[in-house]
Amino acid sequence: MKKGKTSKINGFRTCKVSYGTVDSKEFKSLYLNLQTWVEPKKESLNWERVVLNMTRDIKHSVFNNIDKNLFDEKFIVDLDLRTSGIQLKKKSFMNLEINLYNLENPIDFKSPILKKTLKKLSKDIYSEVFTHNKFFKFYLTKKGNIKPEKIKTQID
Repeated sequence: MKKGKTSKINGFRTCKVSYGTVDSKEFKSLYLNLQTWVEPKKESLNWERVVLNMTRDIKHSVFNNIDKNLFDEKFIVDLDLRTSGIQLKKKSFMNLEINLYNLENPIDFKSPILKKTLKKLSKDIYSEVFTHNKFFKFYLTKKGNIKPEKIKTQID
């Protein structure tokens, strides 16, 4: 019997974002997953320190932007970026998983409020940590693709 569910969040040019749960029947926690390819902008003597600082920045961003009406203040951030293979002009895969825990008030996994809240949290992390990153440039695919921006047209 399959109980887990996942859902995609669209609207990001350089990363794939989804969220899910392992038990949608008794929904107590969920994970927010951001996947991207990173390429160094400049050389560093200590990539471990760079990745640890990025993890810390993500934790600060989550803590400052989490919806405290829906989620507990305790959460887990797991940034998976192999520091051993980071080189200039070479892309590396990065996976970010954030585990969030629901408060006592029940919410449905398919709720539009939940999706909107997680999209806002993802955009906050994306804008605060990824777009202003000194060390990495982010790509949607290993080949270096980036989703084109949607052009807004005005109708008179």
